Amino acid sequence: TPPSCMLTMLQNTKKRRLDDGRPVAANPSAAFDDLGTDDLANIFGFLPPQEIMRALLNKKMIDAAKQTNVPMVNFCVDSMREYNALVAMSTALPNIQQITLRGLGQGHKYSDGEDPRVDRAASTANQIAHDINFISRFRKLRVLKIVSAPLNGRYPVLFNNFPLLQKLVIDESYYLKFDLDMLAGSPLLKELSIQYSHSLAGNISSLRVLKDTIEKVVIKGSSIDGEGNFMDLADFPNLKKLDLQGSSSVTGDIRSIGEHDFLAMEDLTLPDDIWGGSGFEFQRVSDAAGIISTLYPIMKQRPVLLKRWFGELSRDSPDWYAEISDDIAAPIFIEFVQAGSRVGYHWYAMDYMPCEVIWLDPEPDRESSDYEKYMEKLQEIESEVDLFEGFQQPPNEDEYCRRCAERFDHVEYVDGEVYVH
Repeated sequence: TPPSCMLTMLQNTKKRRLDDGRPVAANPSAAFDDLGTDDLANIFGFLPPQEIMRALLNKKMIDAAKQTNVPMVNFCVDSMREYNALVAMSTALPNIQQITLRGLGQGHKYSDGEDPRVDRAASTANQIAHDINFISRFRKLRVLKIVSAPLNGRYPVLFNNFPLLQKLVIDESYYLKFDLDMLAGSPLLKELSIQYSHSLAGNISSLRVLKDTIEKVVIKGSSIDGEGNFMDLADFPNLKKLDLQGSSSVTGDIRSIGEHDFLAMEDLTLPDDIWGGSGFEFQRVSDAAGIISTLYPIMKQRPVLLKRWFGELSRDSPDWYAEISDDIAAPIFIEFVQAGSRVGYHWYAMDYMPCEVIWLDPEPDRESSDYEKYMEKLQEIESEVDLFEGFQQPPNEDEYCRRCAERFDHVEYVDGEVYVH
């Protein structure tokens, strides 16, 4: 007898008719006997993988499962039990569409790939190794996530066998070696996310093979063993998100973006070591006005490109000084501020204690349709100013210490010395 969920679905076929026009019998057992492989495959298509596997009671069901387009339900491998289940599914249910590979449990790892890290291979030599090549059987895979998986080396089998793949995530898999050139094997990819990978190679221009499909690219906190200019992606017609924060070796300059570049972009974050990147460092407090002036036209015409932008006073700056305590930081960051159509910028501290806004635009006319929206946002912005009220740029170190001593009972400033109780 099929599982209860299968039985319920078979009972619901009473109102359907078979291919030859005969009505399906009201008796569930009779209905099942009359169903063909294609009918069963359609029914299985409403069930999660685990339910389908439990329903494989005879050859007809087994054959139907192999044809089934499994729903977009994530199957996560985070133990040996799930690993063994996935191995079984690779032949019994090869049309799974979404898989996440995580750890296998203490004492277990995936077999080392090509060119593994020698030190890592030595430190895990006593762990039980398990094959990963079987995953190539899932030819209809659409989503593959590799998160903190015990992989060491290069695994072409993970990236060259899924022509329908639409989303690839590699997160905190430090010893997995991945080359951006491998993306050529996934021509339909829409989302790519590689975060905190220590073994990423290739040129960002390798993404050009995905020009017409890719919508989201996140390469974050990863050292790319190669070069490439982010402007190589400027003509991608569907690219909505590009996050390259913390990715070394990527070059470019935000001032290079023209009016016909990144037309679909909704969320842009560039590395801090290129001009105009998020976290871009400058040397003097007086430099801020010039940087803002340069970015201002972009902010007015394409504000979405600077939605996540901020600048930071370098620790090497003669204007920089140490904060009094972790909860009373100095305002060493700058960002744009917008109220209605009016644009300005302000300095702020890490715990978001802002200075007064320096407005770059005049106040909108009181009769304009924008004025009410402007006033509402203006009040919100002004209400956030507290510790650094009266300052439009960072106070010098003496002013900072005096202001903190005035505002906080646990801070004393005596003869140029700060005491925190």
